[in-house]
Amino acid sequence: SEFITEDNVVEKFAGFDGLLVAPGFGHRGVEGKVEAVKYARENGLPFFGICLGMQMAAIEFARNVLGLKEAHSTEMNPETSEPVIDLMDEQKKVTAKGGTMRLGAYPCEINEGTLAAKIYDRLAISERHRHRWEFNNKYLEQFENAGMIASGKNPGTGLVEIIELSKHPFFIGVQYQPK
Repeated sequence: SEFITEDNVVEKFAGFDGLLVAPGFGHRGVEGKVEAVKYARENGLPFFGICLGMQMAAIEFARNVLGLKEAHSTEMNPETSEPVIDLMDEQKKVTAKGGTMRLGAYPCEINEGTLAAKIYDRLAISERHRHRWEFNNKYLEQFENAGMIASGKNPGTGLVEIIELSKHPFFIGVQYQPK
């Protein structure tokens, strides 16, 4: 992803059957991942984003569909004016980071009639997490009004666990790391 740009994304993905953007941390290759997600979204290429991959999908959609040109994650750009991905509230005061992530299995309720419901064939799941940054629910209404829905949420916290595009052959991102 470090070498994917707006100028070469078409040649990089010609002939691909799908795109997976995997989990990770840090800023390395982020802009290439955003370009790759944009290509998948605009060209109907099946897309699956896991953890950081879901976050890149949210950033790409915010920038290119919602017009939030400064959209980013506070992990990569702490000064962004559009933090569509942000630290969980309980993380904002933590200075010693060891062992402070959202770790382990957490429940998720899936909306009926969604791609996620079809994939899981049930509406309640539990999946493994390993991260500090989350989808910022301040932007959720804008996302859903523009066609990217939160098809799965944590029932206790309201945190977004799954995002998807309904008007795409297969476009889904999950905050967790699925089994």
